[in-house]
Amino acid sequence: MIPENKKEAVAKALQAAFGVSDFEDIHQLHDGLSTALIFRIVVTGKPYLLRVITRTDAVADPSRWYNCMQAAADADIAPKVWYADSDDRVCITDFINAKPFPLDVAKFKLAATLSRLHALPPFPFRLNYLDAIEGFVEKFKTAELIPAELTADLLPIFTQIKNIYPRNAEDLVACHNDLKPENMLFDGDHVWLVDWEAAFLNDRYMDLSIAANFVVRSDEDEKDYLQAYFGAEVNEYQFARFFLARQLMHFSYFVVFMLMGQTPGKPVDPYRAKPTFREFNDRVWTGEISLADMDNRVLYSLVHMEQLRINLQSERFKQALALVADKD
Repeated sequence: MIPENKKEAVAKALQAAFGVSDFEDIHQLHDGLSTALIFRIVVTGKPYLLRVITRTDAVADPSRWYNCMQAAADADIAPKVWYADSDDRVCITDFINAKPFPLDVAKFKLAATLSRLHALPPFPFRLNYLDAIEGFVEKFKTAELIPAELTADLLPIFTQIKNIYPRNAEDLVACHNDLKPENMLFDGDHVWLVDWEAAFLNDRYMDLSIAANFVVRSDEDEKDYLQAYFGAEVNEYQFARFFLARQLMHFSYFVVFMLMGQTPGKPVDPYRAKPTFREFNDRVWTGEISLADMDNRVLYSLVHMEQLRINLQSERFKQALALVADKD
């Protein structure tokens, strides 16, 4: 199960972490979109998570995110790290036995966890998120995957939001940036964030927006979520900033998942029947839908496009745009 060229590195990791050269049991896990091999292993009767990176290119270099993961583990945000070697590209952490995570609990606990994460010393800068989204928008335009008239009213608004969205230094914090359900594990009491490959310095509202896909289902949820994060009453500017960040996230997920889900020779049907944004994310949260499936990625893209269209036509969007533009 362990690739032949990685067996020596894994044996080295086991020896360094536990003083043994082999495990008692191993089971490969398949959740998530990472290209790394993920295993549940048992050593001296206790389960651990083994991650083996098989790629050797610069993109897969874990030296940056291993440090982010360790900082989060030291703060009890990520599972304990028993071993991490960026040269061998092998790490071992505690295995979290995840339990169902009720949404009425998640909106508070996730917000509190993100508040603690964002208070850590800043992670390394990797890229400007707004510029990265713009790059994907341009790739999406070039790819011509769906008729241009379907997005003619949407894409210009991305530039409008990007041009007024603040880039305040105080909001650039240690971010996870990949807060999908399989990366937010609940053990019945504590929330653990896992899979730190995408971690870097980013706008705090982006982490908040990604997790909100799943735990913010109403205006009341939004208020509870943001108050739990800020630890205080939320002002109009914070609500407006959060709303605009969510629209940037919708733009990002729309174009990125369309590009990621593209299957050569299989045209995209943008008119297909699709669930609402809330319905789709509820099913992702419960594990009923996997975004490892290419067709689900395209469907998720279209779901974000439709929700984006609804939001951009709302009075709240106009008010948020005016409020943030006026303040910043």
